[in-house]
Amino acid sequence: MSQQFSIFSRMGMDFPLSIIHELIRELRVSRVMTSEVFTLPSTTLMHEVKELMRAQRISGIPIVDDGKLVGIVSVSSLICALEGQGLDDPVSQFMAVDLVVCHAEEPVFEALKRLDETGVGRLPVVDDERRLVGILTKGDVMVGLVHALEQLYEEAERLERRRQPRYFFEALESDETSLVLRYRVRANDFKNGGKASARIKQALLQIGAPPRLSRRVAIATYEAEINLIIHTDEGGHIVAEICPDKITVVAHDAGPGIPNIELARQPGYSTASDLAREMGFGAGMGLSNIERCADKMNIWSAVNVGTRVEMVFAVPPEESVAIS
Repeated sequence: MSQQFSIFSRMGMDFPLSIIHELIRELRVSRVMTSEVFTLPSTTLMHEVKELMRAQRISGIPIVDDGKLVGIVSVSSLICALEGQGLDDPVSQFMAVDLVVCHAEEPVFEALKRLDETGVGRLPVVDDERRLVGILTKGDVMVGLVHALEQLYEEAERLERRRQPRYFFEALESDETSLVLRYRVRANDFKNGGKASARIKQALLQIGAPPRLSRRVAIATYEAEINLIIHTDEGGHIVAEICPDKITVVAHDAGPGIPNIELARQPGYSTASDLAREMGFGAGMGLSNIERCADKMNIWSAVNVGTRVEMVFAVPPEESVAIS
């Protein structure tokens, strides 16, 4: 068997020998043989064989009469014809008739052993009535094994994917599971405005959250993020806690605070600076958009102390499977 395995080593195929060994024993010749075979009748003249071998670039041709294999003509047969000046004689005078064959349903393991023991380059494949159904070479075996290995690995990958959790939270086992994401948001950093909300949305999609829910979270978080950029002196932080049944996003800062929360919640009310308005921000719709997207919004604020905006997004029961 070491000679058979060396075929694959020389071809640079680093497959486990145990797998190759098992496949060779299980594979049938019919799965790896070449079914379309070029044949000739025994009445073909040797000079025709010479031209056909050159044109087809083959070194051996099965000879078939009335559908049954009767011999094989090879390069050695052609040499004998050349030496004996018999190129005008029929192939029947030079073909090999004491043939080593294999059967379509026998194991590839047995056929490979026969190839090694006899030293022949190919084995005709015949059925029970000695009709030619194919040709088997070591190259055929190698290609067939590669295909079989590919199918085996693909099936193993499919099984592995079935065993793996569909979503992130399915891989975690605990009494209470959550994922916490933290982002620093700087005041007047309009260039990076929206980066934190975009990253939260990307994280939600990657762990399997429904796109509609991810979009709602992203819109509300973006409004809170822009408020940190516009209305604070030093910026603040955004913290998102993702749980199987809900998503909570908190935006907090140690800025000037909101003197009148009820007034700030009214659509169109804004205390944005001229710079923010020039940049296209400060339309006064931030808190309204947050309330529209979130299932719950809580605001706490104190002048010269800071502001805390909490946004809660419930995961509906029909969608909870997606992130649990």
